[in-house]
Amino acid sequence: MTTQAAPDQAGGGVSAYLELLGNRAAKPQLFPLHDEIVIGRDRQDALPSDQFVCIPQHTISRRHVRLRRRGAAWSVEDLHSSNGTFVNGERLLPGSWRELGDGDELALASTQLVFRSLVAPSAASMPTVIRKSVDATQYAPTTLPATMSVSAAHDATRGELEQSVLKLHAMAQVSIALGVVTDRETLSEKIMNFIFDLFPLAERAFILLRQSERDPPVPVAARRRNGTVEDPSQARLSHTIVDEVMNKKHAILSSDTLSDRHFASQDSIVSQAIRSAMCAPLIVGNEVLGLIQVDSSSDPHAFQEADLELLTGVCAETAVALKNFQLYTDIERLLDGFVRASVQAIEERDPVTAGHSFRVATYAESLAVALDRAADPQLRRITFSKEQLREIRYAALLHDFGKVGVREHVLRKEKKLHHADMRLLEQRFRYARACMERHAFRGLAQRHIEEGWSAARFRSEKEGIEVQLLDETGRLDAFLATIRSANEPAVKRGSPLPDLRDIVHYACHDPDGLPLPLLEEHEVAALSLPKGCLTADERRQIEEHVVDSYSFLVLIPWTRDLSGVPAIAHGHHEKLDGSGYPMGLKGPQISVQTRILTICDIYDALTAGDRPYKKAVPVELALDIMREECDAGHIDGNLFQVFVDAQAWIAS
Repeated sequence: MTTQAAPDQAGGGVSAYLELLGNRAAKPQLFPLHDEIVIGRDRQDALPSDQFVCIPQHTISRRHVRLRRRGAAWSVEDLHSSNGTFVNGERLLPGSWRELGDGDELALASTQLVFRSLVAPSAASMPTVIRKSVDATQYAPTTLPATMSVSAAHDATRGELEQSVLKLHAMAQVSIALGVVTDRETLSEKIMNFIFDLFPLAERAFILLRQSERDPPVPVAARRRNGTVEDPSQARLSHTIVDEVMNKKHAILSSDTLSDRHFASQDSIVSQAIRSAMCAPLIVGNEVLGLIQVDSSSDPHAFQEADLELLTGVCAETAVALKNFQLYTDIERLLDGFVRASVQAIEERDPVTAGHSFRVATYAESLAVALDRAADPQLRRITFSKEQLREIRYAALLHDFGKVGVREHVLRKEKKLHHADMRLLEQRFRYARACMERHAFRGLAQRHIEEGWSAARFRSEKEGIEVQLLDETGRLDAFLATIRSANEPAVKRGSPLPDLRDIVHYACHDPDGLPLPLLEEHEVAALSLPKGCLTADERRQIEEHVVDSYSFLVLIPWTRDLSGVPAIAHGHHEKLDGSGYPMGLKGPQISVQTRILTICDIYDALTAGDRPYKKAVPVELALDIMREECDAGHIDGNLFQVFVDAQAWIAS
């Protein structure tokens, strides 16, 4: 590349210059500007050497662009070039003049130049560099009205009373709106809106937050005035500004940062062409939570000292809201940890059902979210907020908490008869066998003495008795096998039950001749259960866990958005036809949340991994069983269909 222009050694006639951006192979070059200059591809002998810049590239037109000074301002005109001239990304209309500002970028095809003005601002304007450092620790939400009075007075002296009123209104909105924010995304969105309302010349805003006191702040939100959301991770901020704001707890104003010796050397300032910036810390007490930066790349005097004080006040309000949000999150995390620890403690009493409550909670959330895809229009109108979904999750996690009061031998019962009862029954059969043998051989000996049998006769009689005993022992073994089969619990009603009548009526006597029943009445009742393994008394004890759960849950001072947890958990064994427990509620008396919990509880009870008292039921069979429950009027058929369509059991 060659140039006809030489630097003006005296410097008297130079009012601006062009900076040709270099690359890795070439350094940037400077071209001083006097009054007028033409940029083109070929040497122009008709123009003086100091009025022509030659860029020998085929993408540059012969006469591409012209720059001219008019008073203190410079303007640019595209000379009907083939590939056009762009200023800050906007293509110029050929033949029309466009005024240039300091730092404007010119693109001539692939050639990049930056316009730099050396003309000082007038005396009436602000100085080129204004730097203000404010101790941000002196600002608190209660000082905002005084801060606004200073700002309003300053604006009024400039004849901008209307703008001051708008700022006052916006600040009032800051105080009101931030007080009810409970999540960081909403907080960031509101802060961005407030910033662009308060500072009309602000073009961008960034929010940086710390994860902990020892961590550096990282960008969490970045947005432009036009609403464009930028990737926070790609934000490049001045380490000098960030360090001073975070470490010294000072709010900083820098106008015309490209000329500010304190910040102009920072790569992030130069690369993003920041002309004016404000940065204030988010402070609560002695803790610096992060910072907010507002900047402009077009106006070097976009912000003034009153604006810095205003931003510092906004940051004070924001810091309080942010701290409240953090405390709210901590409380939420604490509650969640308590709930999970409680569930873990309950499930450790019965290891074979471990994970049940967690799975039910996951299924219930999936089903609740899937309602907007239901075929039933009434179900589609049901929507759950984030807080309501959390309420459903907690109710599902704690729905079996009352089992902490159920006796362990009932809670862990695997068969229709407890292990100890079955061992006692087996011992009774051995005793019955021994009694039969004793009775038979005592009779054999007595008859031998009374009748004086010969040895041959005795052997013959003995062999006959042994055959009879072998037959009876076989019957006892068959009875015991029948009992063991009857001891296995059925998954659903209707399964065939073994016939126990022969066992009940079997005649057997103890050594004193008294009747020795092989089965007690309570054993017969337990073995005759058509479904499950719990007797009526044991089922009553298990069913009481629902009442115990409710009694425990109502003692917890739930927040308003979680106040429904006890009621939702209380009804998870209710049936639509009123046959459920503990209150026998019917239809409309059972909430949608409880119906969701009921469906998910039944599904997991059927499909959970193998347990000692039952094998895991395949999904299709479980769904068939639940359809029968729908047909019987026990559970909500429409909700169950959503459960099936959404495959809510396949949690993502």
